[in-house]
Amino acid sequence: MSFRDLHRPGDPLLLPNAWDYGSAAVLAAHGFAAIGTTSLGVAAAYGKPDAAGATRAETIELAETIRELGVMVTVDIEGGFSDDPAEVSDLVAGLAALGVAGVNLEDGRPDGTLRPIELHQRIIEAAGGHGVFVNARTDTCWLGTGDTLARVRAYGHADGVFVPGLNDLGEIARVVATTPLPLNVLYQPDGPTLDQLAGAGVARVSTGSLLYRAALQGALATALGVRGEPAPHVPSYAEITALLPQNEP
Repeated sequence: MSFRDLHRPGDPLLLPNAWDYGSAAVLAAHGFAAIGTTSLGVAAAYGKPDAAGATRAETIELAETIRELGVMVTVDIEGGFSDDPAEVSDLVAGLAALGVAGVNLEDGRPDGTLRPIELHQRIIEAAGGHGVFVNARTDTCWLGTGDTLARVRAYGHADGVFVPGLNDLGEIARVVATTPLPLNVLYQPDGPTLDQLAGAGVARVSTGSLLYRAALQGALATALGVRGEPAPHVPSYAEITALLPQNEP
């Protein structure tokens, strides 16, 4: 079965996201057929800002390492680490040569704006043709700006679309009806269940940075427990990014 075949509307692929070899190995050992990477986890592991184009080399290194685990791997390459379609094409071609099954390309920018639609269309086109599944992510819901349906339609030449922050089942169903592409959403503990997302026609459910943040919570809870202190909450994305350098060293 190919990675594309795992995207079944109504029977979604649950895609856990790893941040290093150990986390990927544990997930592979527990039967997950495919694993994604999380840009936040990679950035935090190396002390760099997330979604700022600072972890290109680290992302490639992780992809190369975890491909040895014998599972399908899709890589979060942020916005492609470049606004130059040719550079993005070269990056995806290199990942394809490593045996990567897919890439995730986002249109959100570090300053809270969205990449112009026409430019992101060219970036998506550049990433295609290398034999990997191109998941076009739009950050309209994540950043609270832009027209989600317009972006989803515009990215129709990708292999799938990803709308993190989309949490309302009615809105999810509207997006599903808008595009023939498989829809990927981000799992949120306080949001719809996997069964509910399946019922809305979702084809892929990613955990994003949740597993990494939960791992930090578990580590801190253990350390605080030794001191007799109560366990903390799972840190939010914003709480983690606030601890990271704001600019590439």
